[in-house]
Amino acid sequence: MCIATMTLSEAYQHCQDQLTEAGLLISLGVPGLYGFSGVFEDVIERFEMAVTKRAKPLKAEVMRFPAILNRKHYLQTTHIENFPDLMGSVHSFTGNEHDHAKLLDKRARGEDWTRDLTPTDVMMAPAACYPLYPTATGTTLTSEGRLVDLRSFVFRHEPSIDPARMQIFRQREFVRMGTAEQAMEHRDYWLRLGQEVLNSVGLPVQSVVANDPFFGRGGRMMAAAQKEQDLKFELVHAVATSEKPTAITSCNYHLDHFGHAFDFKTADGKYAHTACIGFGLERIALALFMTHGFDPDHWPSDVKSVLAL
Repeated sequence: MCIATMTLSEAYQHCQDQLTEAGLLISLGVPGLYGFSGVFEDVIERFEMAVTKRAKPLKAEVMRFPAILNRKHYLQTTHIENFPDLMGSVHSFTGNEHDHAKLLDKRARGEDWTRDLTPTDVMMAPAACYPLYPTATGTTLTSEGRLVDLRSFVFRHEPSIDPARMQIFRQREFVRMGTAEQAMEHRDYWLRLGQEVLNSVGLPVQSVVANDPFFGRGGRMMAAAQKEQDLKFELVHAVATSEKPTAITSCNYHLDHFGHAFDFKTADGKYAHTACIGFGLERIALALFMTHGFDPDHWPSDVKSVLAL
């Protein structure tokens, strides 16, 4: 079948088949869940090093958080109101031996044993920046604000045959906390720098105004407002198909949403504004392989130079 005549579903499946047959992705039997080869991991690490090198003059604070988030902190955000279909809650068994026996009996009979599990104190983190904001609660920023370098796995319940739409994936983020002017300047600066970094590894990207996938009827209004205010931009590149390019990086201005939610303020006593850039590391690796081929040894010399291959 000619790729030009494929439907989106066929294009995604074709892309997934190519990547798994090449051994780069390892299918784990659930849509959107993969293991990765050493070659795949090496490309991610080298791309991250290239980003780190470009960001070094900015002297950002470096912080690393796990993929799970305090449930109380999660509920201080509006994620459950806006993205209930994407969230992930961690549950575990907390019963006694009798309860355990009942659970095993349900499993043996093919019944739903998961109803016997209890919510824990943690949720899956939906974005790398979410664990950062609670650490600033009750603080007043200096006049310079804060710039923080983050990386973590994040979870979104979004099973798909599109290999670029994974349920758990890594984000490298640079987050600015400060005045409205500082946050906007950060967003615009990284929108340009992000394009430069991606172009330097042979990924021509287009900057497009975008919106988050807000849930429900009210979500459609919020998505429209987000676009109207130019709060979110995505850098898109054709991964599986040029018909629907994939967002491999996004730049977001949150206004003072997180400043209000977690009570951190600027030096003049106002709620702080925040903005971030998020590099989707697996998506960028996929874009590199689908653009340059499955063997990095044969990639263009200028790309290999940037990635120190």
